[in-house]
Amino acid sequence: MNGWTGTIVRVDLAAGTVKKESLPAELARKFIGGRGLASKILCDEVDPTIDPLSPKNKLIFSTGPLNGTYAPSASHYNVVAKGPLTGTIAASSSGGMFGPMLKYAGYDAIIFEGKAKKPVYLWIKDDEIELRSAEDLWGRNTVETTEEIRLATDDEASVACIGPGGERLVLFANVMNECNRAAGRSGVGAVMGSKNLKAVAVRGTGAVRVSDNEAFRSASQRASTKIREHAVGGKGLRTYGTDVLVNILNEIGGLPTRNFRESQFPGADKVGGESLTARILTRPRGCFSCIISCGRATRIKNPKFGGMGEGPEYETAWAFGPDCGIDDLEAITKANYLCNEAGMDTITMGSTIACAMDLFENGIITTKDTDGVALNFGDAEAMVEMVRKTAEGEGFGKKLALGSYRLAESYGHPEYSMSVKKQEMPAYDPRAVQGIGLNFATSNRGACHVRGYTIAPEVLGNPEKVDNMTTDGKAKLDIIFQDLTAALDSTGACLFATFGIGGDDLAELLSCATGVSYSTEDFMKAGERIWNLERIFNLKAGFSARDDTLPDRILKDQVLKGPAKGQVNRLGDMLPEYYSLRGWDASGVPTKEKLQELGL
Repeated sequence: MNGWTGTIVRVDLAAGTVKKESLPAELARKFIGGRGLASKILCDEVDPTIDPLSPKNKLIFSTGPLNGTYAPSASHYNVVAKGPLTGTIAASSSGGMFGPMLKYAGYDAIIFEGKAKKPVYLWIKDDEIELRSAEDLWGRNTVETTEEIRLATDDEASVACIGPGGERLVLFANVMNECNRAAGRSGVGAVMGSKNLKAVAVRGTGAVRVSDNEAFRSASQRASTKIREHAVGGKGLRTYGTDVLVNILNEIGGLPTRNFRESQFPGADKVGGESLTARILTRPRGCFSCIISCGRATRIKNPKFGGMGEGPEYETAWAFGPDCGIDDLEAITKANYLCNEAGMDTITMGSTIACAMDLFENGIITTKDTDGVALNFGDAEAMVEMVRKTAEGEGFGKKLALGSYRLAESYGHPEYSMSVKKQEMPAYDPRAVQGIGLNFATSNRGACHVRGYTIAPEVLGNPEKVDNMTTDGKAKLDIIFQDLTAALDSTGACLFATFGIGGDDLAELLSCATGVSYSTEDFMKAGERIWNLERIFNLKAGFSARDDTLPDRILKDQVLKGPAKGQVNRLGDMLPEYYSLRGWDASGVPTKEKLQELGL
């Protein structure tokens, strides 16, 4: 095979066995790789009704056919399982070096089954694969774990691991690779912890073979040029990182503030990308084959917080910043470092603290609940302390570790959780940006921006500007972006590559790499197939159209001031059209004809 290696590794953790299997060519063609391939395996092999933290769940690491090639920004691998935070199918994407390194070792995917009796990690060195004891690593943070495993294996190994968050089954725990790259959201790190699997370390010395080297090189060069010339992909993200979005969203009245009570934050400029660059940036960082370098290597100078590492990115800066009413950039950065070390999702962590602050200020919880800490909006030190408590499994942190929905529900007020399918909404107010609200409501893994980033056209004008306040055409727009992202996630490319290239370019790269002819229509159809497959899993897990909704605060409470004043999200105007255009019935169930069309 070209692009693909043609080999899958299956690890039975309970039995301690490892075996290699062939990747069926037809499966690769229809589902591409990455998110699509892993989701297909999960749907074929896992009962959607199982407890996500039981040994019956499977954890699948999967690469795409562009991983390890010189296609621009082709670094991303996916981790797929049934997610413990949501109960939906979870597909978490991460950049860095892990995906390409797994390809260089000769593998398209790893399937983990069962639960090890004691903590272990998997070590892969080309053809040699073995399970090793991780008992001495249990309890170590992600940085310590990575360093220790490299010392024990190979100093050039790529390590994907969990920290204390995953070990303690924090429901929004991440899988972290290269210490600061996260397969985040939905809690795949908790699934890893439930299996007593501490890490996967890989050192590959091979190469990825492409079908037409000359054509692939030309296609890659054209794609790279388009990204470099793009105002966002080639300039904005490298200069200011994703945190540049803080001031952009604030300006249009779409920056959620104080648990989505408001949509503009007075201190936005203090936590945006411009301030980050001026105050704490040491240098930009990129992933394998990256020509964007949106990552931020940073250093905190304030001795009260101290430290150095990477981040924060936009959603992190927002979650610990405006969503908590905080404008202290160094406190926000410290919270980000703590999350990376513990292996916890920053969006859910920050949003859960914001929810707790909302509950506290409304008298629903008191200092008796919060270990004596007054949780007021704007209190930076209290916010950092809550992150620490969650990471260490201490006191009120144990409740925060459940996410905002379960936290608020435990006090009889689930409406304070700004979540969809129990996953917290990212940093875009759906009352000011109508299309992203529809995307949040229909996302297959709970509220998510990177499963259909309509912020690109609605706010950033990519590929062209559309009115963010209107609902007209948003159903069609969401479907296009959702299908495109599903296919892109399966190739191994980074979402930010779409700030420059689109489906035509990705289909060409995929064709030249694999030797399988993908038209743009074929590429988008693969994305649609993957989206519908995920929908079927969720329906079988017990989800329905009633779960395709938004919090009442977003649907009923008007924005009180700013450019979005008077707005609510008009989901009801968009959802019926979305179902119809999807080829689903009025209850949101794919029709028999649609499934036959997609080969499902």
